[in-house]
Parts: sequence; structure tokens; C-alpha cells
Amino acid sequence: MSERTGRPGSLLETVKGPGDLKQLRAEELPRLAAEIRDLLVSSTARIGGHLGPNLGVVELTIALHRVFDSPRDTLLWDTGHQAYVHKMLTGRADRFDTLRQEGGLSGYPSQAESEHDVIENSHASTALSYADGLAKAFKLRREADRTVVAVIGDGALTGGMAWEALNNIAASRDLPLIIVVNDNGRSYSPTIGGLASHLASLRATQRYEDVLDFVKDNLTKVPVVGPPVYDALHGVKKGLKDVLAPQVMFEDLGLKYIGLVDGHDEQAVEAALRKARGFRRPVIVHVLTKKGFGYSFAENHGEDCFHSPGVFDPLTGEEKPKPHGWTNVFSQEIVRLGAERKDLVAITAAMLGPTGLAPFAEAFPDRLYDVGIAEQHALTSAAGLALGGLHPVVAVYATFLNRAFDQLLMDVALHRLPVTVVLDRAGVTGDDGASHNGMWDLSILQVVPGLSIAVPRDEPRLRELLAEAVAVDDGPTVVRYPKGPVPGEVEAVGRLGTMDVLRAGGPGLPVGDAAPSPAEGDPEGDPAAGGLDVLFVSVGPMAETCLEAAALLDAQGISATVVDPRWVKPLDEALVTAAAAHRLVVVVEDNGRVGGVGDAVARLLRDADVDVPVRTYGVPQRFLDHAKRAKILSDIGLTSQDIAREVTEAVARRTPALESDPAR
Repeated sequence: MSERTGRPGSLLETVKGPGDLKQLRAEELPRLAAEIRDLLVSSTARIGGHLGPNLGVVELTIALHRVFDSPRDTLLWDTGHQAYVHKMLTGRADRFDTLRQEGGLSGYPSQAESEHDVIENSHASTALSYADGLAKAFKLRREADRTVVAVIGDGALTGGMAWEALNNIAASRDLPLIIVVNDNGRSYSPTIGGLASHLASLRATQRYEDVLDFVKDNLTKVPVVGPPVYDALHGVKKGLKDVLAPQVMFEDLGLKYIGLVDGHDEQAVEAALRKARGFRRPVIVHVLTKKGFGYSFAENHGEDCFHSPGVFDPLTGEEKPKPHGWTNVFSQEIVRLGAERKDLVAITAAMLGPTGLAPFAEAFPDRLYDVGIAEQHALTSAAGLALGGLHPVVAVYATFLNRAFDQLLMDVALHRLPVTVVLDRAGVTGDDGASHNGMWDLSILQVVPGLSIAVPRDEPRLRELLAEAVAVDDGPTVVRYPKGPVPGEVEAVGRLGTMDVLRAGGPGLPVGDAAPSPAEGDPEGDPAAGGLDVLFVSVGPMAETCLEAAALLDAQGISATVVDPRWVKPLDEALVTAAAAHRLVVVVEDNGRVGGVGDAVARLLRDADVDVPVRTYGVPQRFLDHAKRAKILSDIGLTSQDIAREVTEAVARRTPALESDPAR
């Protein structure tokens, strides 16, 4: 009996690759599908992961690997979170219990894992563009026997990039490229918008092919008159399609359309894919699936069909309670602000629940806009709302803001519009891997004129800074925070300009509402007179790390001050005064080191002719493997011990030895 599936003679254990799958008889495939679903549920119940999307593509994935010859034929997944079954069928089922664990399988396709994983794709709406380029490359290389297959969900089709790709694919009539539309009516939540309504009408309409076949079968029995009548009907098939099935949208682009196909009937999917492969031209195969299929708790989960649950009980479907997190705080505060301000509206890009906007939607349904997986549109639509006298709050994951940089720069900031962007999952996120770490925003946003960026360190500061951000009426603002539980409150011991002083290293640092220049303060604040040792500039949630590092330095006889800028763009000029009172400035941020807050601090000091050296601790500029956040931070040296050790060495190098003091 298989320990993994609880079934004697597990079929899944015999599938080491697509070749083995092709050897199975058709009547064995339902059993294989059941074993795959067992493994999906049992594994994600222990470690979390994208369950619902993968339960929905079991039969589809089996059919894909039986019809096509991966990796000779290229299978692309948009997005990659629906590729778990693909991983199992390409020799990785025996490692599936390591999914999203350090050193284990990635939650997305990974080139390092398998030759069957071509793109490491977790940002939606991109696979069709990859497919277009690959198919053209195969044509130019005269590899005519290779087919490119892109699987894209109806949710990802709400992204504009997918339609840019479709426009180009349709112009290349001789490319062997198959687009499988995995249509389940959902992204995270139910898919919205005009496209969603169109596909919904397709799902509810009798198939045009069935009607045309019926007409053909009956009219051709009539001698002489029959065939000409059929030809006439076939000649006006566009009009017939408009009545019977609105797939004309795809065919008007010049794309052959096959559908509708029951995505949970493996044999039907196989037949449709074989037919599509035979055309040797761009084809749409429209497959209907149900997210969470085969596991009742997922099927009946109204919010997102167990899109990405945490640890849960597979027998009851009950999730382990999650700790009070940053997203919860934002969720509560945006509702409170919405009640105070009737001009406050919110925008989500198909992530109503994950970004915490669901309560806002319930409280103010006419002031919440879900634009689908379309971050570019989200920002420019927000610009329009702001031009119309409202204050939009756009809530997205930090990694997805990368996609809308031009819109933030040219459509929002250029017009000095009051739009607030809230970045969830900023910094190191961990389990979801390289593409989901929000380690770019503090770097790319530095170049946006007139933009203000707030980084809260704890729950009170998130509430405080969000309120300050939406109060700004002459330009855009950003509030960013990480994934996970909120740390305990870190209280300030004083104020320096708009910055919070979290730890005063000595009497040389002026603290108060107005900070005097170094010449007006205590002479200990003058570096030439001795001064303080280290100034930590703590960026948001790195406050605890900086305070711990400061305490470790204090134990070594090194004085350390810790300030939290709160607003890291623009930086408060009071930071110049604080830096001038110390021998070394240390900036610690949960962001890429290149171009981040550390570089902004160094530039601020250079412009003020303050020559205190600046050391930056942040995320190295490389793509990080998946692991728990704490482990990644440890691996990259963003712990209090690592920072304290290196800073101690840096201070020692900058402290002149005194001949009269043998201890030095």
C-alpha cells in the first residue's frame, strides 16, 4: 500500500515522466486523477500552498502530457501556481512533501528543477507573449515539429498584456501555437469585467459546433438541394455564431476556436487537444473547469475556493487560525477612514481578500473597484478618479507594483494627483519564492518626483501613517508593509523633526520638535570632539533588529542611536543633524540595497556636505530561493547579531588607537 495515497499499487508512483503517463490505459486515468487529488490535499494541508487552482486542472494536465511531448513541445503555465500537477507528472511526485520548503520544490515552475519547466512564471498574463516568441523562434529554426502550448486562466485574461499577445499571435497564421483557456470563472475570487461576462455567456450557451453538425448531417441527406443549402449556411456561419455562441470574439481575431470542453472529462480534453494540434496554426481551446474540483471544502469555499490556504485539517477543511497580521490592520483602518471620508475609494487588481479590502467592499460596495489582473489600468484609473475629485487607495502586492511603474510615474505623479498606493507583502516574503519578494519598490520608487513613501514599524504606526498618507492632497503617497504577523509596539523615546527616536545613544543627540544644528548642540555632538558612535536609520519593520543590534553594541562600549524616519521619501532634513553627531551611519532596510533608502540617506548627507560614512544593510541584488522569511533574513545577514558584528568591526577600524590607553 502506498503511504502517500493510501491505495494499493499507486499509479502515481509509476509515473516518472510523461512517457509513463502515455502508457496508461484510458480507464486507469480516473484512478490516477483521484490519487493526484489525494496528494494535493494531504500535502497542502500540512504545508499550505495553492490548492484550489490545482484541483481544477488535474484532468487537463493529464491530457496535456498525453497529447504533447514535453519538453520537445513546450508547455507554459499562466500563472505558475497551477503547475503542481505538472510537477507530479514530470517526475517530482516523490518530492511533493517538500513543496515550498527550503531546499524543496518551488511553488511555481522552476528551471532548476526540471527541463519541463520553461518559464518561472508567477506574474499573470505573460505566458501568451512567451508563447508567441517561442513559436516564432521554432519557426525560424525550422523546428516545425514542435508545438507551443500556453495554459491561461480566464482571470489572467483580464490582464492587458494577454490581449497584446493575442493581437500578435492572430497575425501569425502559420504558427503551431495552442492557447488553452482554463475557464473557471475565477482568479482569486470570481473573475470580473466585460470579458468575464462574455465567457460566462459562453459557458451557458449550447455549442455552435453541435448545432452546425446537426444541420450538416440532416441537410446533406436532401439530394441536389441539400449541399448548396449547407454551403450557404456555412457561408453565413458568423451570423449563426453570433446567435448561438459568442466565441466569435476569438475567431474575429483570426484564431481558430475549439470549445466548449468539459475540463474534467479527460478523454474530451484529449480529443480537443489532438484536434487543435492537427491545425498547425494558432488555436484557442476553451476548457471549462471548476476551481477546487474533487474536494468539497474547496469547491464550496465561497471566498476563493481554497486558492492558497494555510495549514488546514483535510478531514474538516478547517484552517489553522492565522496570527493578527499587517493586512488585518490595514483592513480595519481603511474601513475607519472610509467612514470618515466620503471621497475615499479603493481599487484592487483581483485581490480583494488577500489585500484586505473585502471589509471595505462590504461597508462601501459602491466605492470599491476590482479591475481584474490589470495593475497598469488600476493606477491610471486611479488617476482618473483623483482627477474627478476623489482620493483612491490602490492596494496591491509590492511585487506587482513593478508592472505599473510607468503609470504611477507618468499618469499619477506627473499630474501631482492624490493617489495612495498600499503595498502589501513588501520586503522578503519567503515561501512564494523569487518572484514574490517585494524587494524592489523602495528602489524603483526613489526616482518618482513628488512621491512620498511611508514605512510603518508596527501597528500604531501603520494606522498613523495611512491616515497621514490619505490626507496628502497634492501628490501621490505609498505605504508599504511586509507579510505576516505584526510585531509588538515599538515606542519612541523622542522626536527629531518628523522622525521617531527609538533609542538615544547619548546626550549629543538633540531630541525634540525642532533639532538644532550640531554647532548649537552639545560639543559631544561634534565628530571632531569625539561625538557619538553609531546612528541606526531603521526602515519600518527592521526596528526591532536595529534596537537589538544597538543593545549588542552598547555591551561592547559602543554608543548607538536608533531613529525611525517613518517617511523615507522625502527624508527629513533633521537626519543630517543626527548623522553629523555620529561617526557612522547604518541604514537597515527590508529592500534591495541598490538604490534603496540607504542610497538616499548617503545622497542626502553628501548634498549637505556631511562626510559621515554610511553603511547599508538590505537585500542583496539577486533572486532569492524560497524559504521562511526568518531563514532568508538570516542567510542574507539581516539579523541583529550579523549587523552588530560588522558594525563593531567598522567602528574599530574608524577609532584611532590611543597610546596612553593599553586597553585600546
